[in-house]
Amino acid sequence: MDNAGSEVEDMGFHKGQNPNHPKKGASIKVDPIRDPQDIQRIKNLLIDQNNMRDFCLFTLGVNTAWRANELVKLKVGDVDGLREGDFLELKQSKNKKYRATPLNRSAIRAIEFWLAVCTPANAGLPLFPSRQGQGALTVPTVCNMVKHWCSRTGASGRFGSHSLRKTWGYQQRVVFQSPLPLLVEAYGHSSERQTLDYLGIQASEITALYRNEI
Repeated sequence: MDNAGSEVEDMGFHKGQNPNHPKKGASIKVDPIRDPQDIQRIKNLLIDQNNMRDFCLFTLGVNTAWRANELVKLKVGDVDGLREGDFLELKQSKNKKYRATPLNRSAIRAIEFWLAVCTPANAGLPLFPSRQGQGALTVPTVCNMVKHWCSRTGASGRFGSHSLRKTWGYQQRVVFQSPLPLLVEAYGHSSERQTLDYLGIQASEITALYRNEI
């Protein structure tokens, strides 16, 4: 179950790379990427840079609601050969239970693009290796990457690695009009209020009610 602690990022890492410049050791609540155009801008940025590793990481993050510390534990063999609609089972970092998630076309294409260029495609290697050659990416690094992408594309808000997980739910609710009870179940929350607060959409939804003409 997500709790308040899962909604914040420890912002004490790599202070010089942090566009928000928080104090060392401070924590802030991060936002989802709300505008679908900003999501596409980030994808386009990474494609233009021919950065298929980061494109795959970002695309999986906003299409699966996995936590960053779950994404960076993926191995090449976990995803190699999967097709659209196949399930990928991951052990959740919070409750240690396994969750099987079906992969949509965007997720599969991103995986295929990355596996086509990453070498060597050894099943036991991290899917998202560090460029320093010392294992997988770390969550603090992913946090800085997300902040950098959002800054480069002009997205508005406070961002970190957890923004990817929040973006999935925000887009499901606001853009695709997915039923709130399903999102509560998907996130493992205890109430609809918790999910609305987690996604940061409660105030905007209530305001929108008064714009409906009867």
